[in-house]
Amino acid sequence: MINKGYFGDNCSAIVIGKNATTTGHVLLAHGEDDPRCFVQSHLVPHMTHKEGEMLSWEDGRALIPQLPETLGFYWSEYRMIGGGEPFADMFFNECGVAVVSNAMGGSKIPEGADPKELGGIGYGMRRLIAERATSARHAVEVIAGLMEKYGYYSSRCYTIADKDEAWAVQLTAGHQFAARRIGDDEVYYIPNWYTIHELDFNNPDVNRFSPDVVKYAIDNGWYTPAKEGDYSDFDFGRVYQGAEWNHISNRLRSDLAWSHLLDGEPLPYQTFSTKASKKYAPADLKKILRLHYDGWEEDLKEDPKTGPHRYGICRDTTVESNVFDFDDLPELTVVYRAFPRPCVSPYTPWFGGITKLPEGYEWYGPNASLRSHFASDDREFKYDANLAYWAFRTLQNVMEFDYRFCEDMVHGEIAEMEKEWDLIIPEIRKAYRTLKAVDEKAARVLLDDFTAAAAHKAWRWAQAMTQKLYDAKDQANMDFWRSKL
Repeated sequence: MINKGYFGDNCSAIVIGKNATTTGHVLLAHGEDDPRCFVQSHLVPHMTHKEGEMLSWEDGRALIPQLPETLGFYWSEYRMIGGGEPFADMFFNECGVAVVSNAMGGSKIPEGADPKELGGIGYGMRRLIAERATSARHAVEVIAGLMEKYGYYSSRCYTIADKDEAWAVQLTAGHQFAARRIGDDEVYYIPNWYTIHELDFNNPDVNRFSPDVVKYAIDNGWYTPAKEGDYSDFDFGRVYQGAEWNHISNRLRSDLAWSHLLDGEPLPYQTFSTKASKKYAPADLKKILRLHYDGWEEDLKEDPKTGPHRYGICRDTTVESNVFDFDDLPELTVVYRAFPRPCVSPYTPWFGGITKLPEGYEWYGPNASLRSHFASDDREFKYDANLAYWAFRTLQNVMEFDYRFCEDMVHGEIAEMEKEWDLIIPEIRKAYRTLKAVDEKAARVLLDDFTAAAAHKAWRWAQAMTQKLYDAKDQANMDFWRSKL
């Protein structure tokens, strides 16, 4: 039996190992794809908790003891019309650990089983990682403990990174998982399918896995070793993968990403990683996340005003896109954020160490949002000029009426903004380090002020650009009709 995936989700994740980057640190990029979702931002502080406090989430059955102390974190929340989205939110915590995820196209489960009876955690997994993990490697330990005790009810890959390491942790419905570290000289890309194959059973620096990952597959008839007692031919991805992995969206995104990452031919489907042949910069990953469907030119022959968002990496379901530019100091890590679609929005720099959110990027506080995540009020999804998200969403929707007419104006101004921020960010990092040695509180204010100014600039630009497109299109129409007089 298959625990089916949902192909409204078309996420992509990219990791570049630290020895293959221009920054000397890991690079992580992710595009989150969920139809009907709206994005708001939260900051959750480092907290202490009362003895006996328990955690549970509306979508799962697990009741989990809270730790006495939890880490602070930034949280991108994806709120959905008509109910909660359990598998989308992005986190970056005070220790410099980033958490993103991709659906896996479904995993095999025993015949007649209910996924929610096999595992008790769903939505809560990523938040527990953010609250508890002091490094990417530690996050794997956190997941391993939770999987063993409580289990998981979906199929998903958590791509988790810090400045030095990145791990892919691929979960199935139940208690089984496999984790693999992305090498320091490797390039990794994943759409929505399992990519961990062979397991090194004797090397925890490379692989982690559930204790019964092989036995469970044998017991359910999914795997029979070629030689009894020899599991060298065990392939985690092939054994546990559900039937829906071979979706056209997965295939086309894989081809797009690998061919551009490697400047050549795409790699075989479900490839985990490959050795890097060059150094990558944050700008390279922004370019990959903005890739559109290669068949757009054919679509234009049928409708010259159509948009390019069918089966691309930047596509119709994209709600936020991020590139994580890690630093030695977690607070100086820059999270570049573009939403909804990155082809229509600048990658705006948010420093990981901000102590307050830019105005207009949150409509409910973190406590109210957590309580209402699975019970949203449809009124919150109506246009509100006081919220930044609506400016970007409006611009995106206006462009879709005639994408080709709009794209040059929009893309040119985005490039100018991003070029300006690229020049300023090294100076902000330098100034922060100098100021921190004298007054850390003042140094944090510097990060707050810069992030707020960048976020405000992007918001106002989206508003102004929308009006500019209205005016340009109106003038083009007037010129066309006057030419007929």
